[in-house]
Amino acid sequence: MSERFFTTGISDPQFEKDNLRYITVRTKNLPGRGDMTVYVPQVTNIQHVPIVILLHGVYSSAWCWPLKAGVHLIADRLITQNKIAPMILVMPSDGLYRDGSAYLPHKDGYDYEKWIVEDVPEAVKQEIAITSPQSPLFITGLSMGGYGALRIGAKYPHLFKAFSGLSSITQFKQLANFYENGNIEEISANVLSQPGVLETVLWNKASLPPFKFDCGDKDILIEASRALHRDLELNNISHVYNEYPGEHNWNYWSEHIEEHLLFFNEQL
Repeated sequence: MSERFFTTGISDPQFEKDNLRYITVRTKNLPGRGDMTVYVPQVTNIQHVPIVILLHGVYSSAWCWPLKAGVHLIADRLITQNKIAPMILVMPSDGLYRDGSAYLPHKDGYDYEKWIVEDVPEAVKQEIAITSPQSPLFITGLSMGGYGALRIGAKYPHLFKAFSGLSSITQFKQLANFYENGNIEEISANVLSQPGVLETVLWNKASLPPFKFDCGDKDILIEASRALHRDLELNNISHVYNEYPGEHNWNYWSEHIEEHLLFFNEQL
């Protein structure tokens, strides 16, 4: 038991593989326990190692970034090649609400945003020795996770050194493209609000850290990404936007997550 969590559990190193660790915590922000997969680089005599939070999309959980994109292997290669500093990648579940929680506070008292913003970094700092309260914090994500990362990064600019998104939902209603049968009535009724990425950015335009986002040219969300880019330009919000060949799938995300890690490294 810790001051923040009623219970925490972490995997035994003798059974771990590829520098992946697994943490489970019980927090008041979720209706049950929360899982996260954590890539911990093999470094010694280093403190304050940066922490990168990677958020998943609908249907998925804490396992998808490493086991569908091999993101831990990408990070390991970049560190070995001295292209990025050693970084911890933490890949939490979204709280496992229906097809996706949208990483938002809900009216039932459970707060899937606080789970990401407060609980996830705290659990990593508690369980992983090479981190500290001074560890720089970054956040990125794909699809629904891109919505979460862009919105959370903009909402909490004092916490994140930079943020980004891949193939991102930019407005809450776009969840209907991915929820079963397009039915988002239940989650729409349960969330406290439905903020868009643009309005969250504008609320905090004076204090935003660097951020970027990209999308595939054949992605179902490409027009939403283009509209966000145009609106940011109209409002003189500094950002990086890229389009690439690709669709809304793991081939695209596994190919392009590397540039997001490189982008975060540039901010160190």
